[in-house]
Amino acid sequence: MDFDLSPKVADLKARLTAFMEEHVYPNEPTYQKQLQDMGYGIEHWENWGAVPIIEELKPKAREAGLWNLFLPESNKGGGMTNLEYAPLCEIMGRAPWSAEIFNCNAPDTGNMETLERYGTEAQKKEWLEPLLKGEIRSCFSMTEPDVASSDARNISLTLTRDGDEYVIDGHKWWTSGSGDDRCKLFIVMGKTDPEGEDPYRQQSMILVPRDTPGLTIKRMIPVFGFSDAPHGHGEIIYDNVRVPVSNMLLGEGRGFEIAQGRLGPGRIHHCMRMIGQAEVALEKMCRRALQRKPFGKLLSDQGVTRQRIADSRAMIDQARLLTLMAADKMDKVGNKEARKEIGMIKVVAPNMAAQVIDWAIQAHGAAGVSSDFGLSYAYARARAIRLADGPDEVHQNQIARLELKQYTNEKV
Repeated sequence: MDFDLSPKVADLKARLTAFMEEHVYPNEPTYQKQLQDMGYGIEHWENWGAVPIIEELKPKAREAGLWNLFLPESNKGGGMTNLEYAPLCEIMGRAPWSAEIFNCNAPDTGNMETLERYGTEAQKKEWLEPLLKGEIRSCFSMTEPDVASSDARNISLTLTRDGDEYVIDGHKWWTSGSGDDRCKLFIVMGKTDPEGEDPYRQQSMILVPRDTPGLTIKRMIPVFGFSDAPHGHGEIIYDNVRVPVSNMLLGEGRGFEIAQGRLGPGRIHHCMRMIGQAEVALEKMCRRALQRKPFGKLLSDQGVTRQRIADSRAMIDQARLLTLMAADKMDKVGNKEARKEIGMIKVVAPNMAAQVIDWAIQAHGAAGVSSDFGLSYAYARARAIRLADGPDEVHQNQIARLELKQYTNEKV
Protein backbone atom coordinates (compact mmCIF):
# COMPACT_ATOMS: atom_id res chain seq x y z
CA MET A 1 0.00 0.00 0.00
CA ASP A 2 1.33 3.37 -1.03
CA PHE A 3 -0.31 6.28 0.78
CA ASP A 4 1.84 8.99 -0.78
CA LEU A 5 -0.22 11.69 -2.44
CA SER A 6 -0.14 11.82 -6.21
CA PRO A 7 0.72 15.22 -7.71
CA LYS A 8 -2.96 15.66 -8.62
CA VAL A 9 -4.18 14.98 -5.07
CA ALA A 10 -1.36 17.00 -3.48
CA ASP A 11 -2.41 19.98 -5.60
CA LEU A 12 -6.09 19.53 -4.72
CA LYS A 13 -5.25 19.17 -1.04
CA ALA A 14 -3.23 22.40 -1.09
CA ARG A 15 -5.99 24.28 -2.91
CA LEU A 16 -8.71 22.89 -0.66
CA THR A 17 -6.73 23.75 2.48
CA ALA A 18 -6.18 27.29 1.20
CA PHE A 19 -9.91 27.63 0.42
CA MET A 20 -10.87 26.44 3.90
CA GLU A 21 -8.44 28.88 5.52
CA GLU A 22 -9.59 31.83 3.42
CA HIS A 23 -13.32 31.24 3.17
CA VAL A 24 -14.60 28.61 5.61
CA TYR A 25 -12.88 28.90 8.99
CA PRO A 26 -13.28 32.71 9.15
CA ASN A 27 -16.98 32.30 8.36
CA GLU A 28 -17.77 29.82 11.15
CA PRO A 29 -19.35 32.65 13.24
CA THR A 30 -21.20 33.92 10.16
CA TYR A 31 -22.71 30.50 9.53
CA GLN A 32 -23.86 30.15 13.14
CA LYS A 33 -25.30 33.65 13.22
CA GLN A 34 -27.20 33.13 9.98
CA LEU A 35 -28.71 29.93 11.35
CA GLN A 36 -29.88 31.83 14.42
CA ASP A 37 -31.19 34.77 12.42
CA MET A 38 -33.20 32.42 10.20
CA GLY A 39 -34.85 30.87 13.25
CA TYR A 40 -33.70 27.38 12.43
CA GLY A 41 -35.32 25.49 15.26
CA ILE A 42 -37.16 22.18 15.02
CA GLU A 43 -40.55 23.87 15.36
CA HIS A 44 -39.92 25.98 12.24
CA TRP A 45 -38.56 23.29 9.94
CA GLU A 46 -41.14 24.01 7.20
CA ASN A 47 -39.27 27.27 6.55
CA TRP A 48 -35.80 25.77 6.31
CA GLY A 49 -33.77 26.57 3.23
CA ALA A 50 -30.35 27.57 1.99
CA VAL A 51 -27.91 29.26 4.37
CA PRO A 52 -26.65 32.41 2.60
CA ILE A 53 -22.95 31.97 3.37
CA ILE A 54 -22.95 28.49 1.81
CA GLU A 55 -24.63 29.77 -1.34
CA GLU A 56 -22.15 32.64 -1.45
CA LEU A 57 -19.18 30.28 -1.32
CA LYS A 58 -20.39 27.67 -3.81
CA PRO A 59 -19.45 29.70 -6.93
CA LYS A 60 -16.01 30.30 -5.43
CA ALA A 61 -15.55 26.55 -4.93
CA ARG A 62 -16.55 25.89 -8.55
CA GLU A 63 -14.13 28.52 -9.79
CA ALA A 64 -11.39 26.93 -7.69
CA GLY A 65 -12.03 23.52 -9.28
CA LEU A 66 -13.23 22.07 -5.97
CA TRP A 67 -16.63 20.71 -7.02
CA ASN A 68 -18.01 17.14 -6.96
CA LEU A 69 -14.65 15.81 -5.86
CA PHE A 70 -16.20 12.67 -4.36
CA LEU A 71 -17.53 11.07 -7.55
CA PRO A 72 -15.19 8.22 -8.60
CA GLU A 73 -14.69 6.72 -12.05
CA SER A 74 -16.76 9.39 -13.75
CA ASN A 75 -16.34 12.31 -16.10
CA LYS A 76 -19.05 14.12 -14.14
CA GLY A 77 -16.96 14.86 -11.04
CA GLY A 78 -13.57 14.48 -9.45
CA GLY A 79 -12.93 11.08 -10.98
CA MET A 80 -10.80 10.15 -7.98
CA THR A 81 -10.41 6.84 -6.21
CA ASN A 82 -11.57 6.40 -2.63
CA LEU A 83 -7.94 6.57 -1.52
CA GLU A 84 -7.38 9.83 -3.37
CA TYR A 85 -10.56 11.38 -1.98
CA ALA A 86 -9.83 10.40 1.65
CA PRO A 87 -7.52 13.30 2.61
CA LEU A 88 -9.81 15.81 0.92
CA CYS A 89 -12.91 14.52 2.69
CA GLU A 90 -11.03 14.73 6.00
CA ILE A 91 -10.24 18.40 5.38
CA MET A 92 -13.87 19.19 4.57
CA GLY A 93 -14.89 17.29 7.70
CA ARG A 94 -13.07 19.81 9.87
CA ALA A 95 -16.06 22.15 9.48
CA PRO A 96 -19.28 20.07 9.55
CA TRP A 97 -21.18 22.52 7.34
CA SER A 98 -18.53 22.96 4.66
CA ALA A 99 -19.07 19.84 2.52
CA GLU A 100 -22.10 21.37 0.81
CA ILE A 101 -19.94 24.24 -0.43
CA PHE A 102 -18.13 21.69 -2.61
CA ASN A 103 -21.27 19.62 -3.37
CA CYS A 104 -19.73 16.79 -1.38
CA ASN A 105 -22.30 16.53 1.43
CA ALA A 106 -24.18 13.48 2.63
CA PRO A 107 -26.59 12.03 1.75
CA ASP A 108 -26.32 13.62 -1.70
CA THR A 109 -22.92 12.04 -2.35
CA GLY A 110 -24.29 8.53 -1.79
CA ASN A 111 -27.42 9.29 -3.78
CA MET A 112 -25.45 10.69 -6.71
CA GLU A 113 -23.22 7.63 -6.75
CA THR A 114 -26.33 5.45 -6.64
CA LEU A 115 -27.87 7.23 -9.63
CA GLU A 116 -24.58 7.16 -11.53
CA ARG A 117 -24.14 3.42 -10.98
CA TYR A 118 -27.69 2.11 -11.12
CA GLY A 119 -29.89 4.76 -12.71
CA THR A 120 -31.28 4.75 -16.25
CA GLU A 121 -30.29 7.51 -18.62
CA ALA A 122 -33.70 9.13 -18.08
CA GLN A 123 -33.29 8.96 -14.28
CA LYS A 124 -29.84 10.48 -14.54
CA LYS A 125 -31.07 13.31 -16.70
CA GLU A 126 -33.98 14.12 -14.39
CA TRP A 127 -32.20 13.78 -11.04
CA LEU A 128 -28.44 13.27 -11.29
CA GLU A 129 -27.72 16.27 -13.48
CA PRO A 130 -29.39 18.85 -11.19
CA LEU A 131 -27.81 17.18 -8.14
CA LEU A 132 -24.36 17.43 -9.70
CA LYS A 133 -25.01 21.10 -10.42
CA GLY A 134 -26.09 21.67 -6.82
CA GLU A 135 -29.50 22.89 -7.95
CA ILE A 136 -31.45 20.45 -5.76
CA ARG A 137 -30.84 18.22 -2.72
CA SER A 138 -31.92 14.64 -2.00
CA CYS A 139 -32.44 12.17 0.83
CA PHE A 140 -32.36 8.42 1.49
CA SER A 141 -35.42 6.93 3.18
CA MET A 142 -34.63 3.53 4.70
CA THR A 143 -34.92 3.40 8.51
CA GLU A 144 -38.34 2.67 10.06
CA PRO A 145 -39.64 3.36 13.59
CA ASP A 146 -41.59 0.13 14.05
CA VAL A 147 -38.89 -2.44 13.22
CA ALA A 148 -35.23 -3.05 14.07
CA SER A 149 -33.90 -1.44 10.91
CA SER A 150 -30.30 -2.45 11.62
CA ASP A 151 -31.50 -5.69 10.01
CA ALA A 152 -32.77 -4.34 6.69
CA ARG A 153 -34.69 -7.56 6.09
CA ASN A 154 -37.19 -6.20 8.64
CA ILE A 155 -38.15 -3.22 6.51
CA SER A 156 -41.93 -3.23 6.13
CA LEU A 157 -42.75 -0.34 3.76
CA THR A 158 -44.42 -1.87 0.70
CA LEU A 159 -43.96 -1.14 -2.98
CA THR A 160 -46.95 -2.69 -4.74
CA ARG A 161 -47.20 -2.84 -8.52
CA ASP A 162 -50.50 -1.51 -9.87
CA GLY A 163 -50.43 -1.35 -13.65
CA ASP A 164 -47.89 1.27 -14.72
CA GLU A 165 -47.40 2.53 -11.17
CA TYR A 166 -46.01 1.44 -7.83
CA VAL A 167 -48.09 2.21 -4.74
CA ILE A 168 -45.95 3.05 -1.70
CA ASP A 169 -47.26 2.60 1.84
CA GLY A 170 -45.24 2.79 5.03
CA HIS A 171 -43.60 4.82 7.77
CA LYS A 172 -39.96 5.98 7.79
CA TRP A 173 -37.84 8.17 10.02
CA TRP A 174 -34.28 9.48 10.27
CA THR A 175 -34.56 10.41 6.61
CA SER A 176 -31.61 12.77 6.75
CA GLY A 177 -31.67 15.77 4.44
CA SER A 178 -35.44 15.85 4.10
CA GLY A 179 -35.79 19.10 6.08
CA ASP A 180 -34.22 21.24 3.37
CA ASP A 181 -36.85 22.74 1.06
CA ARG A 182 -34.41 22.13 -1.81
CA CYS A 183 -34.65 18.37 -1.18
CA LYS A 184 -36.64 17.28 -4.23
CA LEU A 185 -35.80 13.56 -4.43
CA PHE A 186 -36.45 10.75 -1.94
CA ILE A 187 -34.75 7.43 -2.63
CA VAL A 188 -36.99 4.97 -0.80
CA MET A 189 -36.24 1.35 0.16
CA GLY A 190 -39.17 -1.00 0.61
CA LYS A 191 -40.46 -4.48 -0.19
CA THR A 192 -41.77 -5.48 -3.59
CA ASP A 193 -41.92 -9.18 -2.64
CA PRO A 194 -42.60 -9.47 1.12
CA GLU A 195 -43.19 -13.24 0.93
CA GLY A 196 -40.25 -14.03 -1.34
CA GLU A 197 -38.13 -17.07 -0.41
CA ASP A 198 -34.86 -15.14 -0.52
CA PRO A 199 -34.98 -12.45 2.22
CA TYR A 200 -32.28 -10.51 0.37
CA ARG A 201 -34.36 -10.26 -2.83
CA GLN A 202 -37.55 -8.93 -1.26
CA GLN A 203 -36.42 -5.29 -1.20
CA SER A 204 -36.24 -2.68 -3.92
CA MET A 205 -35.40 1.01 -4.21
CA ILE A 206 -37.54 3.57 -5.96
CA LEU A 207 -37.31 7.29 -6.75
CA VAL A 208 -40.03 9.47 -5.24
CA PRO A 209 -40.34 13.21 -5.99
CA ARG A 210 -40.95 15.27 -2.86
CA ASP A 211 -44.20 16.76 -4.11
CA THR A 212 -45.85 13.38 -4.80
CA PRO A 213 -49.33 13.23 -3.17
CA GLY A 214 -49.40 11.06 -0.07
CA LEU A 215 -45.81 11.84 0.99
CA THR A 216 -46.09 13.67 4.31
CA ILE A 217 -43.23 14.92 6.47
CA LYS A 218 -44.49 14.75 10.06
CA ARG A 219 -41.56 16.36 11.81
CA MET A 220 -37.80 16.80 12.07
CA ILE A 221 -36.18 14.75 14.83
CA PRO A 222 -33.52 16.51 16.94
CA VAL A 223 -30.19 14.80 17.59
CA PHE A 224 -29.13 15.37 21.21
CA GLY A 225 -31.17 18.57 21.02
CA PHE A 226 -29.57 19.83 17.78
CA SER A 227 -31.88 20.47 14.82
CA ASP A 228 -29.23 19.95 12.12
CA ALA A 229 -31.00 22.65 10.14
CA PRO A 230 -31.44 23.08 7.26
CA HIS A 231 -30.56 19.43 6.68
CA GLY A 232 -32.78 17.74 9.24
CA HIS A 233 -33.80 14.16 9.95
CA GLY A 234 -37.40 13.64 8.96
CA GLU A 235 -40.16 11.31 10.01
CA ILE A 236 -42.07 10.48 6.83
CA ILE A 237 -45.47 8.93 6.11
CA TYR A 238 -46.03 7.29 2.72
CA ASP A 239 -49.78 6.84 2.27
CA ASN A 240 -50.89 5.54 -1.13
CA VAL A 241 -47.97 7.33 -2.80
CA ARG A 242 -48.00 6.54 -6.51
CA VAL A 243 -45.02 6.83 -8.84
CA PRO A 244 -44.41 5.48 -12.37
CA VAL A 245 -42.89 2.04 -12.81
CA SER A 246 -39.98 3.80 -14.56
CA ASN A 247 -38.94 5.22 -11.15
CA MET A 248 -37.73 1.79 -10.00
CA LEU A 249 -33.94 1.62 -9.55
CA LEU A 250 -32.21 -1.26 -11.36
CA GLY A 251 -35.20 -3.60 -10.97
CA GLU A 252 -37.35 -5.38 -8.42
CA GLY A 253 -35.44 -7.30 -5.77
CA ARG A 254 -32.20 -5.35 -6.28
CA GLY A 255 -32.48 -3.17 -3.16
CA PHE A 256 -29.85 -4.98 -1.10
CA GLU A 257 -27.46 -4.96 -4.02
CA ILE A 258 -27.87 -1.20 -4.41
CA ALA A 259 -27.59 -0.64 -0.65
CA GLN A 260 -24.24 -2.42 -0.49
CA GLY A 261 -22.94 -0.36 -3.38
CA ARG A 262 -24.24 2.84 -1.83
CA LEU A 263 -23.43 2.38 1.84
CA GLY A 264 -19.80 1.31 1.46
CA PRO A 265 -18.53 4.68 0.20
CA GLY A 266 -20.97 6.51 2.48
CA ARG A 267 -19.63 4.74 5.55
CA ILE A 268 -16.03 5.51 4.75
CA HIS A 269 -16.87 9.15 3.97
CA HIS A 270 -18.38 9.43 7.47
CA CYS A 271 -15.11 8.09 8.88
CA MET A 272 -13.00 10.53 6.91
CA ARG A 273 -15.07 13.42 8.23
CA MET A 274 -14.85 12.08 11.79
CA ILE A 275 -11.05 12.11 11.56
CA GLY A 276 -11.22 15.77 10.52
CA GLN A 277 -13.47 16.53 13.51
CA ALA A 278 -11.10 14.70 15.85
CA GLU A 279 -8.15 16.71 14.55
CA VAL A 280 -9.99 19.95 15.28
CA ALA A 281 -10.86 18.72 18.78
CA LEU A 282 -7.23 17.84 19.49
CA GLU A 283 -6.11 21.27 18.28
CA LYS A 284 -8.62 22.92 20.61
CA MET A 285 -7.56 20.71 23.49
CA CYS A 286 -3.89 21.65 23.01
CA ARG A 287 -4.59 25.37 22.77
CA ARG A 288 -6.79 25.26 25.85
CA ALA A 289 -4.19 23.28 27.77
CA LEU A 290 -1.56 25.93 27.03
CA GLN A 291 -3.82 28.76 28.25
CA ARG A 292 -5.49 27.50 31.44
CA LYS A 293 -3.73 27.26 34.78
CA PRO A 294 -5.75 25.45 37.47
CA PHE A 295 -4.10 25.20 40.91
CA GLY A 296 -1.08 27.18 39.76
CA LYS A 297 -0.08 24.79 36.98
CA LEU A 298 -0.89 24.85 33.27
CA LEU A 299 -3.18 22.08 32.06
CA SER A 300 -0.45 21.21 29.56
CA ASP A 301 1.84 20.38 32.49
CA GLN A 302 -0.69 18.05 34.09
CA GLY A 303 0.13 14.38 33.56
CA VAL A 304 -3.44 13.36 32.76
CA THR A 305 -3.75 16.07 30.11
CA ARG A 306 -0.50 15.06 28.46
CA GLN A 307 -1.58 11.44 28.44
CA ARG A 308 -4.87 12.37 26.76
CA ILE A 309 -3.09 14.49 24.16
CA ALA A 310 -0.66 11.67 23.41
CA ASP A 311 -3.41 9.06 23.25
CA SER A 312 -5.46 11.32 20.98
CA ARG A 313 -2.59 11.76 18.56
CA ALA A 314 -2.01 8.01 18.39
CA MET A 315 -5.72 7.17 18.07
CA ILE A 316 -6.30 9.67 15.26
CA ASP A 317 -3.33 8.45 13.27
CA GLN A 318 -4.31 4.81 13.79
CA ALA A 319 -7.84 5.53 12.56
CA ARG A 320 -6.51 7.43 9.55
CA LEU A 321 -4.23 4.56 8.55
CA LEU A 322 -7.09 2.08 8.87
CA THR A 323 -9.30 4.37 6.78
CA LEU A 324 -6.67 4.61 4.06
CA MET A 325 -6.23 0.84 4.09
CA ALA A 326 -9.98 0.35 3.69
CA ALA A 327 -10.14 2.91 0.89
CA ASP A 328 -7.22 1.26 -0.87
CA LYS A 329 -8.87 -2.14 -0.70
CA MET A 330 -12.19 -0.74 -1.95
CA ASP A 331 -10.38 0.65 -4.97
CA LYS A 332 -8.49 -2.58 -5.70
CA VAL A 333 -11.07 -5.31 -5.09
CA GLY A 334 -14.42 -3.54 -4.69
CA ASN A 335 -16.74 -2.68 -1.82
CA LYS A 336 -17.97 -6.23 -1.25
CA GLU A 337 -14.51 -7.72 -0.84
CA ALA A 338 -13.52 -4.79 1.38
CA ARG A 339 -16.53 -5.13 3.67
CA LYS A 340 -14.46 -6.26 6.66
CA GLU A 341 -12.17 -3.24 6.40
CA ILE A 342 -15.14 -0.92 5.87
CA GLY A 343 -16.81 -2.43 8.95
CA MET A 344 -13.66 -2.01 11.05
CA ILE A 345 -13.19 1.64 10.26
CA LYS A 346 -16.92 2.33 10.67
CA VAL A 347 -16.57 1.09 14.27
CA VAL A 348 -13.16 2.58 15.00
CA ALA A 349 -13.43 6.14 13.62
CA PRO A 350 -16.62 7.36 15.36
CA ASN A 351 -15.57 5.79 18.68
CA MET A 352 -12.16 7.40 18.36
CA ALA A 353 -13.64 10.78 17.50
CA ALA A 354 -16.13 10.64 20.37
CA GLN A 355 -13.31 9.88 22.84
CA VAL A 356 -10.99 12.61 21.57
CA ILE A 357 -13.82 15.16 21.55
CA ASP A 358 -14.82 14.06 25.06
CA TRP A 359 -11.29 14.72 26.32
CA ALA A 360 -11.32 18.12 24.59
CA ILE A 361 -14.61 18.94 26.33
CA GLN A 362 -13.07 17.97 29.65
CA ALA A 363 -10.10 20.26 29.03
CA HIS A 364 -12.50 23.15 28.39
CA GLY A 365 -14.46 22.55 31.57
CA ALA A 366 -17.98 23.95 31.61
CA ALA A 367 -17.25 25.85 28.39
CA GLY A 368 -16.86 22.53 26.61
CA VAL A 369 -20.52 21.61 26.97
CA SER A 370 -21.67 25.00 25.69
CA SER A 371 -21.99 25.83 22.01
CA ASP A 372 -19.18 28.38 22.15
CA PHE A 373 -16.41 26.00 21.06
CA GLY A 374 -18.37 23.65 18.81
CA LEU A 375 -17.34 20.62 20.83
CA SER A 376 -20.80 19.67 22.09
CA TYR A 377 -22.12 19.53 18.52
CA ALA A 378 -19.06 17.61 17.35
CA TYR A 379 -19.58 15.09 20.15
CA ALA A 380 -23.25 14.67 19.26
CA ARG A 381 -22.32 14.02 15.62
CA ALA A 382 -19.64 11.49 16.51
CA ARG A 383 -22.00 9.63 18.83
CA ALA A 384 -24.76 9.61 16.23
CA ILE A 385 -22.43 8.25 13.53
CA ARG A 386 -22.04 5.11 15.67
CA LEU A 387 -25.63 4.38 14.59
CA ALA A 388 -25.71 5.84 11.09
CA ASP A 389 -25.34 3.36 8.20
CA GLY A 390 -25.51 0.47 10.65
CA PRO A 391 -24.76 0.39 14.39
CA ASP A 392 -21.41 -0.74 15.78
CA GLU A 393 -22.80 -4.12 16.78
CA VAL A 394 -23.84 -5.04 13.22
CA HIS A 395 -20.40 -4.22 11.87
CA GLN A 396 -18.67 -6.02 14.73
CA ASN A 397 -20.76 -9.11 14.08
CA GLN A 398 -19.82 -9.12 10.41
CA ILE A 399 -16.13 -8.53 11.19
CA ALA A 400 -16.13 -11.46 13.60
CA ARG A 401 -17.91 -13.75 11.15
CA LEU A 402 -15.45 -12.94 8.40
CA GLU A 403 -12.54 -13.48 10.79
CA LEU A 404 -13.93 -16.79 12.02
CA LYS A 405 -14.44 -17.95 8.44
CA GLN A 406 -10.70 -18.50 8.23
CA TYR A 407 -10.96 -21.20 10.89
CA THR A 408 -14.32 -22.83 10.20
CA ASN A 409 -16.42 -24.05 7.32
CA GLU A 410 -19.17 -21.58 8.15
CA LYS A 411 -20.86 -20.07 5.11
CA VAL A 412 -20.60 -16.31 5.37
